[in-house]
Amino acid sequence: MSGLVRRLRSALGHAREATVVPVWEVSAGEVPEVPFAVMLAIYRGDPMARAAVDFLADQVVGAGFYTSVDEGYEGAAEAKRVVDRFNEQVNLDGLLQVAAREIIGFGNSFWEKVTPGDLRSLRILPIASIERIRRTRRGAPTAYVQSASYGGGSLRPEQVIHFRWNPVNSEAEGCGLLRTLAEGLGTGDGSREPFYRMKARMQQAMMEQFEKFSAPNELWIFPKLSRDDTHAYARQVKKVPRKGARFVTNVEGAEVKQVVAERRRAFDGYVENIINDYVLGLQTPLPKLFTTPGFTEASARAALEVAERKVRSLQRFIKRVVEREVFAPVIRQAGLDPDAAKCRLNWGRPPVREVEIGDVLKAFELGAIRRDELRKNLAKSGWELWEE
Repeated sequence: MSGLVRRLRSALGHAREATVVPVWEVSAGEVPEVPFAVMLAIYRGDPMARAAVDFLADQVVGAGFYTSVDEGYEGAAEAKRVVDRFNEQVNLDGLLQVAAREIIGFGNSFWEKVTPGDLRSLRILPIASIERIRRTRRGAPTAYVQSASYGGGSLRPEQVIHFRWNPVNSEAEGCGLLRTLAEGLGTGDGSREPFYRMKARMQQAMMEQFEKFSAPNELWIFPKLSRDDTHAYARQVKKVPRKGARFVTNVEGAEVKQVVAERRRAFDGYVENIINDYVLGLQTPLPKLFTTPGFTEASARAALEVAERKVRSLQRFIKRVVEREVFAPVIRQAGLDPDAAKCRLNWGRPPVREVEIGDVLKAFELGAIRRDELRKNLAKSGWELWEE
């Protein structure tokens, strides 16, 4: 009996050990719910989607940035110097311009460190090159696998800075604005196709109607032909690759009237509903603001305030990743303490200290400025001065 118990315990022990095998690590990896290539095609081909992404990106990073450190740290000046020099060498401002668009549009941006452990440069990996991400059971990435068209290589986690914005259901990839437009909606009674397809089909239908009804109709009269010969000619004429309707008859004096499609009011409502949902998916009212007449100044201001909240959220996200993944390693490589230096990325321009009158007078006493320069500064400050 004791031998049976030992065997059962042993079997149960092996079963417990098997359950802790990292499932994600041994699997093929997780692929995006919507391929990056599909979202890239939407960004390139849909003016409204591209405008929304670019508008938000320009608001996030368009004003530029500057760095600051804790002045109480002994090595603060050196820490700021090495970080600013690194930013200039890798063109961090340009990298952020590209990354902001990828983060907003695709929910992800992948930067390669050159090289890990000795960071000397950075480069952005093509968004469509990342095919899948392998992770441990606890969700830590173990490899970024590239598609075969980009070499099919695998990058280690320490080689990649992954901007993963708004992950849904703890997925390996983030979720950007274009995913909602590219993903269908499954329901119990069926499924709704993605909004980008609906919008594209609607626009294509509009073009087909325009081509069909904008071209003039044609009447071909062959009075000496029999009915059968007339039908034969009609079949040949209709094969002519031109838009518009063509009629063939053997009746003299026949007349063709222009046919115009009746546009119903309900059709306008359908179009407006699709466009409104499309704009909601883009999470910024700016495209609608520039294309819809009748927006008042108050409406425009309210629209910009809504977009501003999204902008601030994105700025905080990008700021934290750059400080942790770029600034800290660069400071550490210089032999300094990144925690004590507290190097921060700040959006916009550095604040300019206002010059007080006492400072101007002190500069004149020290001989740093001339008397005429002193008088000009006093006049700019509101002093009434008379001719000497």
